[in-house]
Amino acid sequence: MARSLPPTAARMRALALDLPNQLEAGFAAGRELGSGPRSARQAIMVGMGGSAIAADLVLSITDPETELPLTVARGPTLPRSVGRETWTVLASYSGQTWETLLAYDEAKRRGASLYAISSGGELARRAERDGVPHLLLPPGIPPRSALGYMVGGLLGALDPFFPESNERRVRDAAARLRTLGARLANPKGPSAEYAEALGNRVPYVYADTAFAGLARRWKTQFEENAKRLAHFDLVPELFHNALVAWDALSRAEARRRGVFLLEWSEESPATRWSFAYFDQLLRSRGVPVFRVPLAPTDRLDAILEGVAIGDHLSLFLAERAGVDPEPVAAIVRLKKAQELGGLGRTAPVAPRARRRAVARK
Repeated sequence: MARSLPPTAARMRALALDLPNQLEAGFAAGRELGSGPRSARQAIMVGMGGSAIAADLVLSITDPETELPLTVARGPTLPRSVGRETWTVLASYSGQTWETLLAYDEAKRRGASLYAISSGGELARRAERDGVPHLLLPPGIPPRSALGYMVGGLLGALDPFFPESNERRVRDAAARLRTLGARLANPKGPSAEYAEALGNRVPYVYADTAFAGLARRWKTQFEENAKRLAHFDLVPELFHNALVAWDALSRAEARRRGVFLLEWSEESPATRWSFAYFDQLLRSRGVPVFRVPLAPTDRLDAILEGVAIGDHLSLFLAERAGVDPEPVAAIVRLKKAQELGGLGRTAPVAPRARRRAVARK
């Protein structure tokens, strides 16, 4: 039975429902600000947490649909390949993430084309100082709840690299999300049903490799919103390692776990067969399995549907446990310690950068 809602639960639910508005606003601002040079031979996005997950989700679209290799770097160290022909996107919602700030300085030293995404902070100051294009996000939102702005902004910036514009595609996906959101926020809807069925079990999330960012998003939303440890893995990689551990699981251990299988309607026959095989093995060991169908045939649409289902599910888990989904006290303490340690700090200077603010809808 759900306990009384903490004060910020309604705000987090409203932000989850705002995903389609964020997506459209971010796309429009990103496209207007412009992209990296068309001569770029590769692109890399540097970020942590929700910023990096936004790039993971976009990577699921760019890999099969564009010729621009996009990679995601989680940390201050850049690959040696980053240089003058690399479009480097530095993303930090707060603008204070030390790993991203150090990567900014390194990419600048190597002569890479830079592009910044933040709601302000030191990253915005460095971008202004250096004349770097800056996508300015609305402030005052938990970074994980600004995912729509970041995904939309990246898609807008990358729009010239696609065979045709994603404008209509983004608009259609947003329209569908608005309809879907009401169902997912309903206490009798599918996300609430998944939360009830999972109960107090440890969640494991599995998806095809092409949907890696989505599986990670589910994991991190469980951890930040519901304050519950979670795990994710990918098909077919899990069949070369994790399968052995699941096969050896005792009945007692099996009852403590729950597995979500994120299954896209357009997956290959091999992936469908893999999920069916895995489902059968898990059930034979007594593991509760929840198969989550992602119905849209469009890849972007399916990924965004998956994000919405998982976000609302994590909020229902928080509600069920009586925890406040918004605060992340441990991360706040860590950032204060990092600030005291001077991580990522440099002295700011002046001239102005080109920037574009994401308009709230």
